[in-house]
Amino acid sequence: MTVTQVPQVGHTGGLAQRYARALYDLASEQGNLSDVLGEVKVLRAAIADSDDLRKFLADARMDIRQGRTVSNVLMSKLGFGDVLRRFVGVIADNRRLPDLASILDGVLALDSALRGEVVAEVRSAQPLTDTQRSQLQARLAEAGYSRVSMTERTDAALLGGMTVRIGSTLFDTSIAGRLTRLQNAMKGAA
Repeated sequence: MTVTQVPQVGHTGGLAQRYARALYDLASEQGNLSDVLGEVKVLRAAIADSDDLRKFLADARMDIRQGRTVSNVLMSKLGFGDVLRRFVGVIADNRRLPDLASILDGVLALDSALRGEVVAEVRSAQPLTDTQRSQLQARLAEAGYSRVSMTERTDAALLGGMTVRIGSTLFDTSIAGRLTRLQNAMKGAA
């Protein structure tokens, strides 16, 4: 396993944080924060699980009307409440649908931070089982991260294993990471 400090750089970091804060504050003011957070998790999982949805959201050729129409249909189909439905409509109107996943991650990270938790972004080659999830929680607790909220993503490019990012710290046990380290070591020996 390799542990490295990696600077977090995102082209939409500040933008995503501002939108995330706006949604969080709106849901808090209206008294349905827990419902909205649940819907945010469901929407984030839907985006992570659907290649077609990610491609649609990333399409720069989409006009505002098209984005608004499809986002309304998606929100209705998934049965989301008025707050998230209107929020995603604003995101579509402002041509920020490519940033929607980052914004949703920002909402979840903000909620975790306000509860005193750290967010661990887990990327694995295969979806984690409940046993693997609990073992990972235990190992993170041993490493000093007792209050951890995990966001999980499946990434076949890892080939096997996983990466866990907590803040600027990256724990890499993936086969792809091992192959990269081996390749770099072989370059150094040549």
